[in-house]
Amino acid sequence: MSAVPPFVERVRSALGDERLHVALGRATEALRSRRASAFASLEDSDRVRDLARKAKLEVLADLASQLQRFEERLVANGVEVHWAETGEEANRLVLEIARRHGVKRIVKSKSMATEETHLNHALERAGMDVVETDLGEYIVQLNQDRPSHIILPIIHLTREDVGAVMHRRIQVPLSDDPRTLAGFARAKLREEFLRADMGITGANFGVVETGTICLVTNEGNGRMVTTLPRVHVAVMGIEKLVPTLEDLDLFLRLLARSATGQKITTYTTLLRGPRRPGDECGPEAMHVILLDNGRSRLLAGDDAEILGCIRCGACLNACPIYKSIGGHAYGDTYPGPVGAIVTPGLRGLHGWSELPAASTLCGACRDVCPVRLDIPRMLLGLRRETVRTEKTPLGLRLGLKAFGWIAPRPKLYRAAAAAARRLVRARAREGWVRRLPGLGGGWTQARDLRAPAATTFQEQWTHRQQTARATGSTPGASAGGAGGAGVRRQQAHKPEAASGAGLTPAERAGGPGGAAQHPPARRR
Repeated sequence: MSAVPPFVERVRSALGDERLHVALGRATEALRSRRASAFASLEDSDRVRDLARKAKLEVLADLASQLQRFEERLVANGVEVHWAETGEEANRLVLEIARRHGVKRIVKSKSMATEETHLNHALERAGMDVVETDLGEYIVQLNQDRPSHIILPIIHLTREDVGAVMHRRIQVPLSDDPRTLAGFARAKLREEFLRADMGITGANFGVVETGTICLVTNEGNGRMVTTLPRVHVAVMGIEKLVPTLEDLDLFLRLLARSATGQKITTYTTLLRGPRRPGDECGPEAMHVILLDNGRSRLLAGDDAEILGCIRCGACLNACPIYKSIGGHAYGDTYPGPVGAIVTPGLRGLHGWSELPAASTLCGACRDVCPVRLDIPRMLLGLRRETVRTEKTPLGLRLGLKAFGWIAPRPKLYRAAAAAARRLVRARAREGWVRRLPGLGGGWTQARDLRAPAATTFQEQWTHRQQTARATGSTPGASAGGAGGAGVRRQQAHKPEAASGAGLTPAERAGGPGGAAQHPPARRR
């Protein structure tokens, strides 16, 4: 894999891409609206979410024994089970299985786990023909790209972009009509299904009780991949377990609503093993690869809760940062708020420590999460870990130490704040600061800073109280302080103004620091 550009470069590139912003805005708003509508149809949705969260966390708390039980059920169903500690080991196992069964052509259903291990590249290097059959993933593969959303891999592309990719790579007539483009893809992929020796999928859930693999899709490709080829391999993260089929029902009610705003997805496929005597279809052999790749390390840390993620993508659609920069800016398989936790957890914090900081901590991700994962808490924990382990710029370290020494000393703090305010105001032109020195320059690279008021609210209020005591009036009716001039102007025309009655908030805020002093907000 090629080297990933620095985070700042990826973000800067995304922020300057107007087509990306249009595509993201349309798709995420539509998904959010559909999600809200779908959840309105779910009876007692809060209870369903609570029960699903409880089931997921209970499995994670006893994951080792649950995995052992799951393996036993799979083996009893005729499935061959493999364990992969790393992504490289998972890829090696898939290659070994392919060679053992004489496989040359492979079709794949959508799988974030195999994106995580970069399986396609490993198979292609070994001389295998690999074709993604999910329509979005197929376009990603044709474009030599990677997914930018957990649910919608090509959310960053317009239909015109898709038409151009298909015209360039598979020589179909140029079109931007979605139905026409889907028809072209269907015709090409039908041929691939019929020729394939092996089908590879991920797994949305693994049911411990019955040793069942559950696939949730909106395209018929998932069933084609698991029934037509003579070998089926499922690559599954070890965290994907649910205890029983009854628990699976909870997650199915939540997943589709959170992901695409549907009450249920078009295809819910339950797989328990290879073809049995008398079966009309199905693979001759079925293999399940249980992938760790850093999950055990995550499970042992403070962010184990993130392993409860069911990969619905709702947090991406709600996140103001994701909607501004898209998925590629996150630099790895999992984007958005969940990716900002999962990627450092799987890959290590070094090299990915900027992701947890790419959040406003607004809590929208936590609100929409179907299993109520406390994503902001985990992001804050990773930020603390970054400060503890990563090298912080000298200027920032000195600044934080200075602030820590000044902040507990009120007189010194007020003096320092007043000096800083005067320095910033000295750089202002027409009420705005366009360039700040040092670390503050990061802010003004992308936006102007409103000049601070000449006096703070506390100073204005103290002055009002002092004036009120001297004149015997109430602080709100004071003729002094920040609102004094505005109050005196009104007194000549409105006798009731002496008590503050009849004045608008803007009139009471006249004078230094009042609304009239500031120009309308600007955007660069």
